[in-house]
Amino acid sequence: MAMETTAESPVPVRTVLQAVGGWIGRLGRIWVEGQITDLNARGGTVYLTLRDPVANMSVRLVGQRGVVEAAGPAVTDGARVVVHAKPDFWINRGTFSLSVLEIRPVGVGELLARLERLKKTLAAEGLFRPERKRPLPFLPGRIGLICGRESDAEHDVLQNARRRWPAVAFRVENTAVQGSYAVGEVMTALRALDADPEIDVIIIARGGGAMEDLLPFSDEALVRAVSAARTPVVSAIGHEQDTPLLDLVADVRASTPTDAAKKTVPDVREQLQLVRQLRDRGRRCLAGGVERELAWLKSVRSRPALADPVREIERQSEQVTALRDRARRCLSGALDRTGDELSHTRARLLALSPAATLDRGYAIVQRADGAVVRDAASVPAGAALTVRVASGRLGATASGPLDDDPA
Repeated sequence: MAMETTAESPVPVRTVLQAVGGWIGRLGRIWVEGQITDLNARGGTVYLTLRDPVANMSVRLVGQRGVVEAAGPAVTDGARVVVHAKPDFWINRGTFSLSVLEIRPVGVGELLARLERLKKTLAAEGLFRPERKRPLPFLPGRIGLICGRESDAEHDVLQNARRRWPAVAFRVENTAVQGSYAVGEVMTALRALDADPEIDVIIIARGGGAMEDLLPFSDEALVRAVSAARTPVVSAIGHEQDTPLLDLVADVRASTPTDAAKKTVPDVREQLQLVRQLRDRGRRCLAGGVERELAWLKSVRSRPALADPVREIERQSEQVTALRDRARRCLSGALDRTGDELSHTRARLLALSPAATLDRGYAIVQRADGAVVRDAASVPAGAALTVRVASGRLGATASGPLDDDPA
């Protein structure tokens, strides 16, 4: 419930502090995780600071020496712990702290189990899918490098990249690469480089280390920040035994900082050799094509039609003459055969012609109306007849039928 106050009706400090103490007291006992810093023992009381591994936030812890010693020697500066504590608010000084009831160091096994659960969660969200990974540019104009100050990783990346391509440009962001400040500083540098339009690739490099030292590179916030970056990111943590989650979400994973330089920057000598090979290959292809065309042209020119065009005309002329003679022979033979057939037909016609019969001494007797007399009995006596012989006609008068000559 909000406290109602005005400038005319203020409340004393004790009232405010008592209200704050009451609100905090209702929070109850809690479990909280963080990283120990500023561990200090004074008599039977131990004072320490519990820092958030991602955000720049911390809280003061106060506990009995026996409670801290019961947690074992693992409770030292930089250790990850889980603390069971009760919130306390000192009204007299207006300070807040957590009263330690129990401390449990976070062991390697538990850390690995947490990382495995986080890995499954992020994989289910699709942050590690291959189709999300972006290809690196062939030759980046400027490379962003996130690494420790004056570290071997920085030296390896810069030296190897410049050895491969001397003109390559870098923007280096030095950050903490282990400890409580690492995640925040790396994320800040990542956002700065990602916002720079001149940066084509970002390399996050560290030269290996113990698994505990690499925990910042498996932090969920950093992994999500890399996944959301618009610039391709290369992970070069340099630790083969364990794979930080950064390796899985990055667009390209390099085994070492040196490998990152090789994968990010092309080798100028290799590219010049490739250019020479391609140029030689182009020359061979072009020369081979020209030679093939010259051979084809030579073969075309050697053909009779082009080598001796007049001979081809003469050959065609000979074919025309032969075809003409053949046509003439065919036509002449056909005419001869047709003439013979016509002569035979004429001879048959002449042999069968009535005139030929008349020439042999026969005659044709016709009535006055031109009808041929075939029966003597059909002609009455005194009928006028016409007798046609081979040469001319004769008039006659029928005297009646005569008796048949028995001879």
